[in-house]
Amino acid sequence: MKVSREQVGENRRRILDEAGRLFRARGFDAVTVAEVMKAAGLTHGAFYGHFQSKDDLIAQTLAHVLVHTGTAEDPAEFVDGYLSSAHCEDLAGGCPTAGLGAESIRQSPQARAAMTAGLGEQLRRMAARIPGNDEAQRRRQAIGQWSAMVGAVILARLSDDPALSREMLTQTRAWIADTQSATASVDDGED
Repeated sequence: MKVSREQVGENRRRILDEAGRLFRARGFDAVTVAEVMKAAGLTHGAFYGHFQSKDDLIAQTLAHVLVHTGTAEDPAEFVDGYLSSAHCEDLAGGCPTAGLGAESIRQSPQARAAMTAGLGEQLRRMAARIPGNDEAQRRRQAIGQWSAMVGAVILARLSDDPALSREMLTQTRAWIADTQSATASVDDGED
């Protein structure tokens, strides 16, 4: 039975969605191709109609999940949501940068390129939503905020002390708010 082009596209999306969820929850090495295909509701044999290898799956999954990592229109809303306990606890559905960034360092050049492209796009989106006319200052602030946010989620996840995890998230939110206030004060003084 021939599968329509639309069904092939839908199957591919399901594979990438499930791979993204499984990889974020358990890491690249702990997930097999058979597990991804089963989670997607497809046979293991169908895998090679979509991907050349597990390395290819990893690279394409990173590109897929990073494209779907967004920012809220309101930067403060994005920071609050990202640095929430709910997001921190959601390994499978949480940020792919926080969940897979360190592991991606040891992956194929294609996976690293996907992660780099996703990082660049995330910084571009964040900088575009930061107020002010100085593009270099907005980019610097986006890099600082994103670094602090991702780092805070990684550190909060690795701690087995719930109070320390919450403190990491809360204090990073406060630090970002203080940094934004200081930047706004400097920008106001320059006019």
